[in-house]
Amino acid sequence: MQDKKKTTIVLFSGDYDKAMAAYIIANGAAAYDHEVTIFHTFWGLNALRKDSQVPVKKNFLEKMFGKLMPRGTDKMGISKMNYLGMGPKMIKRVMKKHNAMPLPQLVDMAQEQDVKLIACTMTMDLLGLQKKELLDEIEYGGVAAYVGEAEEGNISLFI
Repeated sequence: MQDKKKTTIVLFSGDYDKAMAAYIIANGAAAYDHEVTIFHTFWGLNALRKDSQVPVKKNFLEKMFGKLMPRGTDKMGISKMNYLGMGPKMIKRVMKKHNAMPLPQLVDMAQEQDVKLIACTMTMDLLGLQKKELLDEIEYGGVAAYVGEAEEGNISLFI
């Protein structure tokens, strides 16, 4: 019997289009019966933020990071042609026209397909993010968690 193939993705970017690419690849690999892990670090953690504000105690700098970072996938900007927020609206309109699945639904689909979503705890500490502010049913870990997944992997991507 052949061992299950494994795909690991580091999502470093907080751009809507790059996060979307990561989740499209993750869902595709899961559909091909790969064990898939997405390790969210730095700005990629924004893909795991809840849409609504969660009351948590923070210091001044942590509050500033929280206000400046997008809350949830639907509020993320795009990497090119953002145009003060018009770019994401345009790309979402084009996606809808072509029946492309938006990022929030891709994240839901990944969870339904048991894609392992890991939030980098070191980055959470640096940016002042707390578990209550992130999606339910995700995992938490540091570099060792990613390395442990990646060393057994067949495919490893950094987005």
